[in-house]
Amino acid sequence: MAGSSSVRVACIQMEPRFGATAANVAHSIALIEQAADQGANLVVLPELCNTGYMFETRAEAFSLAEPVPEGPSTKAWADVAARRNLIIVAGLAERDGDVLYNSAIVVGPGGAIGTYRKNHLWGAENLFFEPGNSGAPVFQTEIGRIGVAICYDGWFPELYRLQALQGADIVCVPTNWVPIPGQAEGREAMANILAMAAAHTNSLAIACADRIGTERGQLFIGQSLIIAHTGWPAAGPASPTDETVLVAEIDLGAGRRDRNWNAFNQPLRDRRTDLYAEMLGSDIRRGWY
Repeated sequence: MAGSSSVRVACIQMEPRFGATAANVAHSIALIEQAADQGANLVVLPELCNTGYMFETRAEAFSLAEPVPEGPSTKAWADVAARRNLIIVAGLAERDGDVLYNSAIVVGPGGAIGTYRKNHLWGAENLFFEPGNSGAPVFQTEIGRIGVAICYDGWFPELYRLQALQGADIVCVPTNWVPIPGQAEGREAMANILAMAAAHTNSLAIACADRIGTERGQLFIGQSLIIAHTGWPAAGPASPTDETVLVAEIDLGAGRRDRNWNAFNQPLRDRRTDLYAEMLGSDIRRGWY
């Protein structure tokens, strides 16, 4: 890949079995192997893909959570990343002492790169997890600058904007999307629309890996997709019901090269920072982790 900004991005759409952590990780690795066989350089897994999502008590969540990066799930993903020369972004329940986070680990051929903790908690997640305290990091990797968002984070354009302003080439989104009331038959998922809008308005790629199936009565809607910096899908949306290894070729340099839309307009430069703070009031400094 020397001299090229083109990477093959894979989103793994899978159905975890609640509480079956070892089996879920083994299944995810089998699907990662399929993605690697298709030439993937960057692989994204769903939110909480090693444990399942529908915790009933905090004690249950605590018992299934793992420390990062020392936990067995992270080690297993790091092993396959080293063996297949991959960057992997995977959602898991993180235990930090007595505190729990809905997190995503970023691992590469050399081991753990960093951790993102979900900033915006959805529904009963508020009973088990703490809101993220890792900010909006952008991780420097050998294939490009990677940001992360998790599921409900995608309803907050500020997060994408902060990562774009820090130079992200792509935002990876482990997610567990659920149905949104009012969707007309045949319309694309609201989550798809929001991700496409975020890619377009920030001129960066976005890769969303959703799960499928029904867990403890909760339906998950699949429809994973990989979006180019233009806002248009490069692959997907995937099936709402089937496990899928979704792969697309993405030019991670194109977002920066094409950010000037015409002689007058560039979406990051045109911001009215006389009306609002350049970094939206965040104490994030420009730079990468």
